Amino acid sequence: MNFCVNRFQKAIRFACALALSTALAVPASAAAASDKNQAQKVKKAPSAQVAAKKKPVQAKSVAQKKPSREKAVAAKTPAKAKLAKVQHNKKLAKIESKQVNSGSRHARAAAAKKTGRNSSLAKGENIENKVASRSMPSASLTRVAAVSRLSTGERLGLRGSGDALDLNSSVALVIDQDTNEVLFSKNDSAVLPIASLTKLMTGLVIADANLSMDEPITITQDDVDTYKGSSSRLAVGSTLTRGEMMHLALMSSENRAAHALGRTFPGGMRHFVGLMNSKARELGMHDTRYVEPTGLMSQNQSSARDLATLVSVAYERPILRDLSTSPSHQLALGHRTLQYNNSNRLIRSPEWDIGLQKTGYISEAGRCLVMQAKVAGRKVIMVFLDSAGKLNRVQDAERVRRWVEAQTIKAAFIRPQG
Repeated sequence: MNFCVNRFQKAIRFACALALSTALAVPASAAAASDKNQAQKVKKAPSAQVAAKKKPVQAKSVAQKKPSREKAVAAKTPAKAKLAKVQHNKKLAKIESKQVNSGSRHARAAAAKKTGRNSSLAKGENIENKVASRSMPSASLTRVAAVSRLSTGERLGLRGSGDALDLNSSVALVIDQDTNEVLFSKNDSAVLPIASLTKLMTGLVIADANLSMDEPITITQDDVDTYKGSSSRLAVGSTLTRGEMMHLALMSSENRAAHALGRTFPGGMRHFVGLMNSKARELGMHDTRYVEPTGLMSQNQSSARDLATLVSVAYERPILRDLSTSPSHQLALGHRTLQYNNSNRLIRSPEWDIGLQKTGYISEAGRCLVMQAKVAGRKVIMVFLDSAGKLNRVQDAERVRRWVEAQTIKAAFIRPQG
């Protein structure tokens, strides 16, 4: 009996203890669950924030992702962030420099050299750059180029000199052919390049040699201008008579024709140029020198006084008068017909009575013109050297003609009567 009671009491105590432990365990498990849920919320909150921050970053460009990453690094380690920022700035600077230089010739040459294409161009540019680095500065080159374009008269300061008629030419001389009276002069003793006025002496030597004007002459490669690079419609292989060569040289200032006349002269070119200088000395042209028969070289030089003498002597040769004042000439070459016109526009003017003329131009000589003309009943020789523009020498001639006419009329009024 006592045994059974004891067993029953133990059972009741066990049941109470179990119930009590269960009751205590429920709040603890609930609290633990609550703590676990709270911890999960805490963990999820930063990830959600990061996710929220990542969304706009994904919408931005790649170039903008790097700063955001750097900010994250900077939040963790300031020293590393600074280092990363410096490296990033270097990369940006390198990219910008490449973009700036991508359009330059150096970058193109380097790219061509690297890829193997246009290697010759890259090599040429490198050589050009080396030469440019060794040469004078660009400003000095500009000054040298400007000086090289100046005529000899400009370098001597002749264009700045004034005169009573306000002429454009640096040098001018007007004389009465019959009396040799000097009517007007401006720097008439200056020795300057004379360009194609040289051809007047070329024609004079040919005319005085009494050569056949019907002899055929063929243009060769030797007649091509390699000094100035001037053009010509007389192709290599073209054959003309000596008379036609003279015509084109005097009327249209054809350089290949003039050179062919000297080259085919008996004795050759050197002998011909020697005769040109001998003729100048014979005529008293002491300021004159010739080195070739076309006038393309600036070493062909003379003064206005010497040229006035040459015009006066050349006027005595009918062939030179006729050929130099011809308005135009048609030349048949095979299946082609070439039209040549006089280089002096005053030839076609009804206001002028021109007996002989010749024009000339190279950069060293400026625009030049010599003429024999009848003005107000007087035979007048005019020389104009180193004019700046194409029309200025013609305007100077027109101005001199009107001035001579006015002087002649004035002289007629004041002439004594009786």
